[in-house]
Amino acid sequence: MRVRVRCLVAVVVLLGLTHGCGGDRPGRVLVLGLDGVDPRIVELLMAEGKLPNFATLRQGGAHGRLLSSRPILSPIIWTTIATGRPPSEHGIGHFVAVNERTGEQLPVTSQMRRVKAIWQIFSDQGRRVGVVGWWATWPAETVQGAIVSDHTCYHFLFADGAGAGGERAGTFYPPELGEELAPLIRRPGDVTPAEAARFVQVDAEELARPFSFTDDLSHFKWALATADTYRRIGLHLWEAQRPDLLMVYIEGVDSTSHLFGHLFRAAGLAGELAAQQRRFGDAVEQMYLYADRVVGEFMAVMDERTTLVVLSDHGFELGVLPDDPSKTRDMRRVSERYHRLEGILYLYGHGVKARSRIDRPTLLDVAPTLLALGGLSPARDMPGRVLAEALVRPSEPRAVASYETSERVAGAGAPDAAVDPAILERLRSLGYLDVQSPQGDRNLAALHFEAGRYAEAAQAYEQLVRESPEEGELRASLAGALGALGRYDEALEQLETAIRLRPVNPGAYHNRGVIYERQGEREAAVREYHTALRYDPQYAPSRRALERLGAPPAEGPRTADEGRATELAERASDEARSGDYRGAMKTLDEAERLAPGLARVHQYRANVAYLMGDRAGAIAALRRALEIEPDNALYRTNLERLERER
Repeated sequence: MRVRVRCLVAVVVLLGLTHGCGGDRPGRVLVLGLDGVDPRIVELLMAEGKLPNFATLRQGGAHGRLLSSRPILSPIIWTTIATGRPPSEHGIGHFVAVNERTGEQLPVTSQMRRVKAIWQIFSDQGRRVGVVGWWATWPAETVQGAIVSDHTCYHFLFADGAGAGGERAGTFYPPELGEELAPLIRRPGDVTPAEAARFVQVDAEELARPFSFTDDLSHFKWALATADTYRRIGLHLWEAQRPDLLMVYIEGVDSTSHLFGHLFRAAGLAGELAAQQRRFGDAVEQMYLYADRVVGEFMAVMDERTTLVVLSDHGFELGVLPDDPSKTRDMRRVSERYHRLEGILYLYGHGVKARSRIDRPTLLDVAPTLLALGGLSPARDMPGRVLAEALVRPSEPRAVASYETSERVAGAGAPDAAVDPAILERLRSLGYLDVQSPQGDRNLAALHFEAGRYAEAAQAYEQLVRESPEEGELRASLAGALGALGRYDEALEQLETAIRLRPVNPGAYHNRGVIYERQGEREAAVREYHTALRYDPQYAPSRRALERLGAPPAEGPRTADEGRATELAERASDEARSGDYRGAMKTLDEAERLAPGLARVHQYRANVAYLMGDRAGAIAALRRALEIEPDNALYRTNLERLERER
């Protein structure tokens, strides 16, 4: 049986060589992946005349807003783009894996990917490829062409600048490529004052500080040096090796948005936020302009048979201040909270219809379209479509069953057999081939739930709970899957344990509310939804549930003075978010005079006191809030934390 499968796959692969976009000789495809570029910001800056190369893409090619998918985490999304397969199939679920023997956290690796990436498919068909900086490409796989893996300038791995020039095993394929590219690799210390001045307003002494990831300026220098490295290498490989497919990943916009996005054109800032804006307020906009210049450089090296594809994995919410202003003191907001589901997609050049719109493209449509542009057939096990409305002469190429080998279809992420055995042994000894990704497993379990595969989700969460029985959030998620299956008693048991382990757990209270609602206990459900909002006023699922039930999101004020005090407390919160801590305290003084027994006023006073560095004042305010609401787990948890810190 295995022999027959292999023969079938061989025939399928040969068919893939004969059916392509338009039926003529395929051209070259150049893919530029710009992490975190938001279509609204591109359109805004384009309208202001600041992005001339994006304007050329729009006028001379096809464009649309690329619909991303959750969780919006870079390794997951860029692997979905590169494979045309959803995370449940490609297997990359988070940023890190964990060495099962040592517990050490490691970046996700190419060995964890369960299906072929587009560059492997092109390479298998005799096409020359180049890959630069793409997520989850380390260790570099064997291809016809070159791979410059994400470890070349990996943000979260090399704090000491190691890895340049190919010293680290598996960074490049072929390995000797590292020596050729070493002069093109830049490190944070290589960023000159003149370069930095375009983005940030700091003096030379600050810029020269020793590198540290705890320092926002250091992190920015790393992002700029990395972007410039991958830009240089991409241009070099395009000219020197003339690949049929080149895929270059540049992270600069996303990193800078995480660092300084809250400052983008934000008005009315005061105090420390105003000081941040003076220093870093132009960084995000300037990084968009940098991205436009990169697009222009790659457009300049195209020939008449080149198609340029420019895309981002998601957008980014800019100019939004966090609810907790203390989080802006460490501006590395590396989370998906500020990510938006829409990214950009532009097709330009050979075979592309000018001034055309792409109809709701998704991540899964990118790989089939790249295959078509390269003259290869799409695969039936890729759920996306060829974006034919963007092509001049779209054809209906005969789809092949799959580009996977029987071994990959049956198993998960088989190691590249062509990698030097000595390198594989070294990686194995370091723990890089013997890893799992618990956080990734959680994301994949969540994807099962969102897709309505509740039995699979419950099974996955049960395994995770067995591995980490003291994690309340996991038990709350398991309860959600059990509840969806109608196993209410089991779900309620898990929720009771989840709340005992972690009393401040909005998801647990919400899930308990859902079960009560399904059991017809409306008042009990409303009470649980209110409790979820008590601990997270922005918790959207409970807000939507209360709206559906016709219940207010919180209990209303009992007196007119309480109503006015509540309004003042919210005004103080806005003042604190914009950095005006003294103004916030004055507003809270007025609120407390009106309603001294309103716990929220004392909670907000504790928050502002903490921001001002007055820990004793914060502790006193929390103690007063607890006197009013002794059952409030959030107040108790924050008070215990502050007392431990003191």
